[in-house]
Amino acid sequence: MSCLIIAEAGVNHNGDLQLAKDLIDAAADAGVDFVKFQTFKAEKLVTASAQQADYQKANTGKDEGQLAMIKRLELDLEAHHVLMEHAKSKGVAFLSTAFDLESIDLLDQLGLPLFKVPSGEITNLPYLRHIASKGKPVIISTGMALLGEVEAALQVFLDAGMSRNQVSILHCTTEYPTPPEEVNLLAMKTLGRALRCPVGYSDHSQGIEVPIAAVALGAQIIEKHFTMDRNLPGPDHKASLEPAELTAMVRGIRKIELALGDGIKRLTPSETKNRPIARKSLVAACLIRKGEVFSDHNLTAKRPGTGLSPMEWDRLIGRTASRDYQPDDLIEP
Repeated sequence: MSCLIIAEAGVNHNGDLQLAKDLIDAAADAGVDFVKFQTFKAEKLVTASAQQADYQKANTGKDEGQLAMIKRLELDLEAHHVLMEHAKSKGVAFLSTAFDLESIDLLDQLGLPLFKVPSGEITNLPYLRHIASKGKPVIISTGMALLGEVEAALQVFLDAGMSRNQVSILHCTTEYPTPPEEVNLLAMKTLGRALRCPVGYSDHSQGIEVPIAAVALGAQIIEKHFTMDRNLPGPDHKASLEPAELTAMVRGIRKIELALGDGIKRLTPSETKNRPIARKSLVAACLIRKGEVFSDHNLTAKRPGTGLSPMEWDRLIGRTASRDYQPDDLIEP
């Protein structure tokens, strides 16, 4: 099964509908499965006194509250319709993350195929229950969460009658960008073993190496922020891929999927033709007369591998030659 790749446009549209369309175009060109935005009402998401995170202050260059920052980044209902239609025309599926109960209802009414729980909402019980009531598949990001908190969030969906296969768990580190020493990619495998759910990775590290490595470790979903330009103002641009990098990540993931194979150790078509060239056969190390005893002194192994395998060495030593052998002649069975 191919890894599901979600290109996280998030709020990197900066409130500009044309920039949001450009992001959809870039995601489609890169070959991702989903392009994802964020749906919220600023007043329902944060209080007037909520402060920005340090990375948000650094990336926006503004020391203002969260409310003022995210108010500029809202997408209204009409924008959702426009972007969904544009994504459809480009052949890429549209997703969005809801951050409040009203937005959950909006995305459900718009017919989105699944819900994404962001890391910050994993301990929001009313929010989790509201999503669970919709009965759609769910992807949960687990940044800042302890294993017990992830288990508690999962239980909300299990209690609502959903199966473990309907809930995917993404390992995540909530820091933008995430330093390599805090990625802890093996925690993804821990989540899979503990929760018995499909697992993946939501990446905030710089570059494309870590999400590709996650696929090699078994990630079934990869989520990665992207932007049209890392130099644009806004909270998430600095930790996002630019379009060419997004394309390179998708290509790398698909190449790794091919390379993983099915796990059965077998000869490949290429190896079948190369085996007789690269392997060796038992040959005469010197002139061997008929009736002479084969020994360590008159036998050796050389390419090609079209004759008797050197693994037959012990069986042949001590036997007599049935004919004369010139140096480098293949020994007959």
